[in-house]
Amino acid sequence: MTRIAVVDHGAGNLVSIARGLERSGADVVVVERGDEFANADGVVLPGVGTTGAAMERLAAAALIDPLRDWDGPMLGICVGLQLFFDSSEEHGGTTGLGVMGGAVRKLESAPLLPHIGWNDVATNGHPIFDGIPSGTPFYFVHSFAPEPANPSVVIGTAEYGDRFVAAAAEGPRVGVQFHPERSSGAGLRLLANFVAIAGAGARAA
Repeated sequence: MTRIAVVDHGAGNLVSIARGLERSGADVVVVERGDEFANADGVVLPGVGTTGAAMERLAAAALIDPLRDWDGPMLGICVGLQLFFDSSEEHGGTTGLGVMGGAVRKLESAPLLPHIGWNDVATNGHPIFDGIPSGTPFYFVHSFAPEPANPSVVIGTAEYGDRFVAAAAEGPRVGVQFHPERSSGAGLRLLANFVAIAGAGARAA
């Protein structure tokens, strides 16, 4: 059975995420320390709130270096995706995990913030979207989104004012700005796809 570690750093929809992963046949363990996911097949990094607060919680739990060093499949959700990048302009600027190049910026052209609700996501065929047609709606709650330094890591976009990055992937890491655990059947399929990717034993080169 595929073992998925869901990181508990004090901010995330852990119960809903765990249930969605379990429905896909995963053995889910909620972890609070880096050494607890050493034997996992995949890691899920959820998050709500701000990147700065999330990084503080990760630092307090000694999770920053283990997350940076993890070379297996990892799924970042909402703020979890934003944490992948070098920095965020929230609260005057905060540092992220730096496992993807780029910065997180405010949705300046948004008609209203935060952006809350369903929005169609245009995708490019990445395995995380297997069986999910491009243009499928997902549920968002955010005011910021990443701007990757390398445009090739973008695997999904949505439009709210301007078009923004809704999903990114580089090596074994993939992140989504929306909440799959709150996105009905399509979200459950995305979580199932991550379980399948983790179960295949994907590792960074």
